Order: sequence, then structure tokens, then C-alpha cells
Amino acid sequence: MRWRSVLDAYRHMRIRNKLSLLIAFIIALSMAFTIIVQQYAFSIYDGQIYDKSARALNMSSAAIEKELDRLEQLSYSIATDVTIQGWLTSLKESASDYDRLIVRQHLVDRLFSYSGSEPYLHSIQLIDARGTEHDGGNIVRIDPGKMRRILDTAASAMGDNRWIYPDADDSAMIAVREIRSYSNTNFDLAHLGTLVVRINIDRIVKDLASEEGDIVLTSGEDVIFPQRPAVDAASLTSSVGPDKGYSIRDIGGEPYFVSHIRSRDTGWTYWSVTPFDRIFESILFIKRLVVIVFVGIFALVIVLGIRFSRSITRPIDDLIVRMKLAQKGNFEEANVLAPSDVRLGMDEIGLLHRTFRFMIERINLLIKENYANRLLIKETEFKALQAQINPHFLYNTLESINWMAKINRQPEISEMTEALGYLLRNSVDMKKPMITVGEELDIVRSYVTIQQYRFEERLRFELDVPAPLLDRPLPKLTLQPLLENAIHYALEPTIEPCRIAVRGFEEGDGFFLTVEDDGPGMPPDTLERLRSGELRTKGKGIGLLNIDERIKIAFGDEYGIRIGGGPGRGTRITIALPRETGG
Repeated sequence: MRWRSVLDAYRHMRIRNKLSLLIAFIIALSMAFTIIVQQYAFSIYDGQIYDKSARALNMSSAAIEKELDRLEQLSYSIATDVTIQGWLTSLKESASDYDRLIVRQHLVDRLFSYSGSEPYLHSIQLIDARGTEHDGGNIVRIDPGKMRRILDTAASAMGDNRWIYPDADDSAMIAVREIRSYSNTNFDLAHLGTLVVRINIDRIVKDLASEEGDIVLTSGEDVIFPQRPAVDAASLTSSVGPDKGYSIRDIGGEPYFVSHIRSRDTGWTYWSVTPFDRIFESILFIKRLVVIVFVGIFALVIVLGIRFSRSITRPIDDLIVRMKLAQKGNFEEANVLAPSDVRLGMDEIGLLHRTFRFMIERINLLIKENYANRLLIKETEFKALQAQINPHFLYNTLESINWMAKINRQPEISEMTEALGYLLRNSVDMKKPMITVGEELDIVRSYVTIQQYRFEERLRFELDVPAPLLDRPLPKLTLQPLLENAIHYALEPTIEPCRIAVRGFEEGDGFFLTVEDDGPGMPPDTLERLRSGELRTKGKGIGLLNIDERIKIAFGDEYGIRIGGGPGRGTRITIALPRETGG
């Protein structure tokens, strides 16, 4: 019953409280896991630290002695080389200095070939039976006293190998053996020379030793490596004890962890000397690593908790935002599929999102259908307005052509006829309701050509439209009716010359075309009075309304015709069009 009450209380909690409990539980679980792993890691480390040095010493000593055995075998191969023995016999028995010189050169070349192929050799020296040295490699002259001791050691070994340990003057370890001649399988006890091989023991130990601490090699109380140990070697060799083991020793006032192992083959003792501080550094590193891991787990838990909370609250917030957009009537944006909606699951929130989107999509579809119907009505109205364009100027043109043909009989009639044909084609063809300014100006030029033959010097026409505006779109037959009105109201009532100008310019977000004349003028509110029905015309004023409504249908209510000037000041009609138009 108690667990049931706890579960009921958790079920009725707010989402925020549930998330807080979940994150706290995950963090507590992570802390417990971290502590357990830390204790387990330290217990393993405590158990392994004591035998680590012993295993490393075993590996290091085996590798080092294997390499020394190989070099010892190399000295044996040199000592038993048939060619070298032949040369040493020649040096011993030959009485010719020239022959001995040639043999020495061959012998030195052979020694160089041996020393050059071995990375752990300093040099190879061969002292023949006459006491002459033959060297190959990086030669260091050996003190005569030490050389005498080396030769005595080699003689006492009777052909076997002996080791001479490094000293203060020479860091190399020396392998020495006496060379004796043999014939077939019968050994001749005759002495042919002594082979001295200087070995780079420092490089061997550094390359092959796998122990992290300081390595010391001793033979009894003699130190083989290094030449100058970092710790007092006497404190190590004073109490060797069994063949292997470890101990904690105070050397120079500082504690050291010392482990050793004795080689059964050479009798040498390998020592690993590690300061206690270095061991503690490893422990501290492990502790820091555990802390870093715990911090990483903690950060991961926080990130997962935040993402989990956002996965619940973010879709709800997004749905609320969409509802507010729909409340304001912005159904198009409310129905836009956000990137987060693609990952919505099939839970209650996902189903709520999808149902809301289907509802908005349906409402938006009905709105678009209604808008499309309204556009269709507008387009019908637009075509009806285009059909209302008064073609009365064509009759005047025909009358002018007939008059010029009967009275003047001049060839200019052909030019008027061509202009008339162009106007007829563009007036009758309504398949292309939108044309460019340049195409509209071609219609204007044809119309002005005809009217100039009619009115001659009385009509002064000016055209000033910049080239960049020629590609801008506008409704067909926009300028020509305005020129027709200018001629009808400004030129025809008077016998004086009349100026009619068409100009174009850009300003702000739009571009403008103006048709000006210096006739009697027109009130600026003429268009509003025509639209309201207050002003009645003789059939010509419908052209202004026609052009204005076609522009508004094509580009919007902010564009259209603006009337300037006034009585006695001429008339200026400005056509406002957008600078840039969309599809």
C-alpha cells in the first residue's frame, strides 16, 4: 500500500517535479557507480603494484641477456672466421712488410663490415700475435694497463668469452676472447690474437628495458650499468638476499621502492629503483581520472535531463505558438512544418500536432479557394476593362489618310499606313495583357507619327525615358490613351502649337511615367470625381479609370494614376509603377 501511495503521488506531480526527481535519481545512481568503480580500481592497483616491477625486470633482463648472448655469439663467429684466421696466420708467419700491409687492410675492412652492421657495437679491435692492433668502428684508445689486464683475462679463458665491466674512463662493456687457430676438426693451440669487442651497454638497456623506474645492473659489488647511478650502488649491493624480491629502502633520505632479480646465466643482479613519489603520481592520476569520469557522467546526465524535458515541453510550446498564429488569422505560417515536427512520435503530443495541422491545412485550403475565386473575378473585370478602350482615334486616322491622299497626294501616306497597321495589330491583339515600357513606347511612336501628319507644326512631341526603364512591365495600352486625351483636350481646341511630353524616372521603391501637356489643364481631383460619378464626361474620361484600375489589379492599390497641374497650368498625368515586380 505504501508503494502504491508513492506511485500515485508521483503520477499526480507536475512534469517539472517529475523531471527533477528523475535527474536526482540518475545523479545518485552515477555517484554510487563511480564510488564502487573507484574502490575496485584502487584495490586492483594495490594488488598489482608489488609484482609490476618483478615482471618488468624479468622481461628487461631476458631481453638484455638475449642481446648480449647474440653479441657474444658474434664475437665467437669473428674468432672462428676462416678468412680472419687465415689473415692472422699470414700476419704471424709472413716476413714481408708489404704482404702484412695488404692483409691488415683486408682485416680492417672485414672488422668494419662487422661493426657497421651492429647498432649496439662501439668498435671491434683485434690484436694479432705480433701485438699490432687492427680496429673497426668508433675506436677509443684503451689504457695500456687496462689493455694488459684484458689480454691476461682473455688468455686465462683459453678461447672462451669474458666480460670487462665499464669503469670511470670507458662506459662500454667489453667482450674479450683469445683467437686460436684450428685445422678441420683438430684445434691447434697456437695463439693467433685477441678479439676485443666494445659494446654500448647504455643503449642496450635503454632500448630493451621495459621498467619505468631506474635500472641498475650489478655483478657482485661491481656496477655494470649505469656508469654513474642516480642512487648509491653500495646501499643496493650491501644486502642482496634471495634471487628475487622487493623492499622499501631509505636512500639519501628519500624512500624508494626497490625490486631485484638475479640472472641464473650471468649471475648479474637487475635492480629497479622507483621513488615513492612516482608511484603516488600514478595513484593521483587515477583519482583525477575518476573525478573527470564522474564529472563527464554528471554533465551527461544533466544534458539528458534537459533534452528529456525539452522533448516534452518544446512540442507543447510550439503548438501554443501555432495556435496564437491561427488566432490572428496567419494560417499559412501556422501550417509551416518545423524541423522538430519531423521527429514527433505517435504519442499524444504528436497526434495533437498532426490533428491541429490537418485542421489548419483544411482552413487554409478553403481560404485559398475563396481567394482564387476572387482573383478570377478580378481577371474577368480586367479583361472587361481592356475591352472598353475607345478606338475612336482609328477613325480620325483613316480620315486624315483620306484627306492627305486626296489633297496632297504625297508619299508620306505609306508611313502613316504602316503606323496605322502597327496600332491596329496592337489594339486588336489582347493575348498579351502585360508588355514592356519599350513595347508601349513603340505604340506611342506609331500613334504620334500619325498625329504629326495630321497636326504638323502644331504638335510638338517630346520623349525622355531612360534605357534602364524600357524592360519594366506595365499593362498594355497605358500611355497611348493618355496621349489621345492630351491631343483631344489640349491640342484640338486651339490653333496654337501644343507641347506633349512623355518622361520616365525612378524614385524610392517605384518608377514613374508622366504625360504632360500645356493645354487648359485638368483639376487634380478629376479621377476621384470620375470614380464617384460626380463628374460626367463625353466618353473620354473612362480611359483614365480604365488605366488606373488595370494598374491596381496588376500591381496593387498603392500604384496607379496621379493627376497634377490645374486650370491654366496644363495637365500632368503620372503613372506610378513598382521598381521590382515578383512573378
